Amino acid sequence: MFKSLSLKVIVFGFIFTFFSSFGQSFFLGLFNSSIRETLSITHGQFGSIYASATLLSSIVLIWVGKKIDDINISRFAFYVILLLSFSCFIFSNISSLLFLFLAIFLMRFSGQGMMSHTATTTISRYFTKSRGKALSTGWFGLSSAEFILPVLMIYLLTITEWRNIWLYISIIVIIFLPIASFLLVKNLKFESREGDSDKELKDDKIKQWKRIEVIKDYRFYIVCANMLAMPWIATGTFVYQSFILESKNWGPYVIAQSFMAYSILSVLTLFISGLLIDKFTSRKILIYMNIPLLLSVFVIIYFNNPVSSFVFLGLIGISNGLANVLGSSTWAEIYGVKYIGSIKALTTALMVFATAFGTALFGILIDKGFSIEQIAIVSGIYIIISLISLFLIREKLNPIKI
Repeated sequence: MFKSLSLKVIVFGFIFTFFSSFGQSFFLGLFNSSIRETLSITHGQFGSIYASATLLSSIVLIWVGKKIDDINISRFAFYVILLLSFSCFIFSNISSLLFLFLAIFLMRFSGQGMMSHTATTTISRYFTKSRGKALSTGWFGLSSAEFILPVLMIYLLTITEWRNIWLYISIIVIIFLPIASFLLVKNLKFESREGDSDKELKDDKIKQWKRIEVIKDYRFYIVCANMLAMPWIATGTFVYQSFILESKNWGPYVIAQSFMAYSILSVLTLFISGLLIDKFTSRKILIYMNIPLLLSVFVIIYFNNPVSSFVFLGLIGISNGLANVLGSSTWAEIYGVKYIGSIKALTTALMVFATAFGTALFGILIDKGFSIEQIAIVSGIYIIISLISLFLIREKLNPIKI
């Protein structure tokens, strides 16, 4: 399916999305209780710091992320790796609220932001006719991490201090990633594309939008409203998983175990969505992305049995699998790939901002006395409104041909 350079780009994307997990909410949320206990802070305080640090990282990402259009990908990746390793080291030394803010900012910026941005932009730019399959395979790295790491971290937290875990991660990152990155993308150039013929380079036949043009397009905001539902709702769920456990009277390991359902269904959906996107286009699949997420809201509202946790996270996993691929391929289809780095920097920043919004909103509502069911109702209303808006413009998402 993929030739030599194509395979290297895929493996590069896989590795970078896997290691982006250290800055993702599902992973950081595993240390929520340990950090709150160490610093003696509440859910709301943690959420406010998490949200504000994430918000700052999204702002910085808009400027730094666009540099991927100007710098050789091998060098750009090396800078990102150094930052990720340094960020993990800082996280292992959290000792105050100020250090917590700095550590979360660095992890959200380097991990969730720059690592995933580097992976998806590289894949989206290089691939044309197989972009859907390529992105779904690349995002399998994050899905693998979501399957492996929660249970592994829960175990490691029983045998060592949480700070040690982060120190080990920092060492692994700085030893392994530079070598892997150099071997995989050292020969990748800006003009490198999948295939050789003009027929395969179909992206050249549509208008190549600059970022300033994109932000003036009303379609961008409606698509974004749908794209951002998954980040803010899932982040709230992951960061406050301990609150959900307490509210539902589930055992301490229920959600960690349920991540397996989340990961398995996310992976299955990744591969299926990649095939569907290459056959039907992202624009036609997009309308279905948040339907499983909406169903998960109803599960958390109406069911309390621990088994429902597997269904709840499984449905989120389906939407996550769709969102991971659609979040990159949709923009490339509509706006072209010439300026995809700067466009993806903006959309990734908005995604990071959405996670900050979700964390802050969940934390505020929890401190105000809202139940998890009431929070789910708020989430459901947002999903329904964004879905209706997308349905109304679904026929207007075609790229402009030249």
